[in-house]
Amino acid sequence: MSSGTTTPVSRIAIVGVGQVGGAAAYALVLSSTASELLLVDIKIDLRDAQVRDLSDVAYSSNSSTRVRAATYHEAGQCDIVVITAGSKRTLGQTSIESTYRNISIVRNVVNAMKPFRSDTILLVVANPVDLLTSLAQKLSRLPASQVLGSGTFLDSVRLRGLMADRIGVAANSIDIYALGVHGDSQVVAWSTATIGGVPIDKSLSSENLIDRTGLAKECKHRSESIIRAKGATPFGMGSIVSSICSSILVDKHNVRPISHFQPEFGCCFSLPAVLGRKGIMRTIQMPLDSDEAAEIAESARKLRSELDGIQEDQ
Repeated sequence: MSSGTTTPVSRIAIVGVGQVGGAAAYALVLSSTASELLLVDIKIDLRDAQVRDLSDVAYSSNSSTRVRAATYHEAGQCDIVVITAGSKRTLGQTSIESTYRNISIVRNVVNAMKPFRSDTILLVVANPVDLLTSLAQKLSRLPASQVLGSGTFLDSVRLRGLMADRIGVAANSIDIYALGVHGDSQVVAWSTATIGGVPIDKSLSSENLIDRTGLAKECKHRSESIIRAKGATPFGMGSIVSSICSSILVDKHNVRPISHFQPEFGCCFSLPAVLGRKGIMRTIQMPLDSDEAAEIAESARKLRSELDGIQEDQ
């Protein structure tokens, strides 16, 4: 006899289904993270082609996720909305021009989805991620805890991998974060890094000492080399998006370095946060050394100033 209970339907929308959005959708289908995956894109032919292609993936992998095309309004009623929409920088285009174009795209996308369902979680993946997450938080009118960005999550995962290769320890035994404003000013929190729970200064022997500056630089600029060669970092970002969505929908309460609102600075940037069904459950306050804390604060003030300037221009 049936108990009469049914599994709740969970929906994730991806807005922008190019390289990164498509890879994120692929990872989400394979993991069966949601009951339904809604794809939204201004390019209708691309959107519909991705729906057909990803539906084949769902069938062949026995995924429980149904993939379908959707409108902006439908996306705004989902459990999670992932915004990957953004334009690639073209030859001759400056960083500022690219930034303003992506600001315009994200503004239009967020406004097209309003009003959001009251408990929707908004995940921004487009770059510059901290600036766009801060803007989306203001435009969406959702609680600050429900708007987050991919931030330095991928950089932190990459950094652990690079360290693991250098010192011969499994990456999942290394605990280290890249924090702050994503990009050139992000900061590696060496002062809190551990290997097997032991502070890095005590766990590494003299022959295993690493070039911290070189490693941080390699981590920071690896995305640039990938983008130069293939235009985006779809697989890495797709994996990160799937992980964040799973943390939220399953209410895992695991800790991730993602971009979220910092009241002291009035903008979003990455600090470790506990992720759950309501989004950001709380920020983990790390005992950073004075130099690390000062670098993060300085980059946050610059971001806030940039954000204020953009809002004045609109």
